[in-house]
Amino acid sequence: QVRLVESGGGLVQAGGSLRLSCAASRRTYSSFGMGWFRQAPGKEREFVAAINSRSGNIYYADSVKGRFTISRVNVKNSVYLQMNSLKPEDTAVYYCAADSSLRVGVGERPDEYDYWGQGTQVTVSS
Repeated sequence: QVRLVESGGGLVQAGGSLRLSCAASRRTYSSFGMGWFRQAPGKEREFVAAINSRSGNIYYADSVKGRFTISRVNVKNSVYLQMNSLKPEDTAVYYCAADSSLRVGVGERPDEYDYWGQGTQVTVSS
């Protein structure tokens, strides 16, 4: 079992920045693919960014490319999401997720992830 705990959400004005953190409870997390998803009220959970566990390749949703950066520090069992140039449409609950499948590439669907954090609210005011 892997427990994921997100932190770093909050209220920010449009154009501002936030850094989300996700801490994993288990050292073997370093072999897992890690992803960030978000869910706005009344909408489905959507892919934001992910990092492959073996290649280190990184993938982003088109809507966040050039503004968000995902990174991981395995010795800290942590993954981060740096969010810059935030827009009101980025408002959502952000979730960290872990994929234990050792897939090639990364998962971009929620059902491709085995473990989820509780989420952290990000609100961007206009």
